[in-house]
Amino acid sequence: MEAVIDRKKQTAFRLSCDLLTKLKEAATRENRSLNNYVESVLMDVIYNNPNKLTIKAMKEARENHELETLNSDDIETMINSS
Repeated sequence: MEAVIDRKKQTAFRLSCDLLTKLKEAATRENRSLNNYVESVLMDVIYNNPNKLTIKAMKEARENHELETLNSDDIETMINSS
């Protein structure tokens, strides 16, 4: 089995003290190192871009335009019919 080497490059950023404190708190809550937490947040931003339909749905949800109320019984029925 061939080993996969994850190439990384060390770099430095200047962050506000408040932001750094918040990042450290968030990393601690998730039981992760600060480096791992910041890297995962940045990866989410770069690689998890929603498509146009999802963006439209997110905008509609934020603006609360004629949203339908879902009946949880209907969801249970749908799940059980699969």
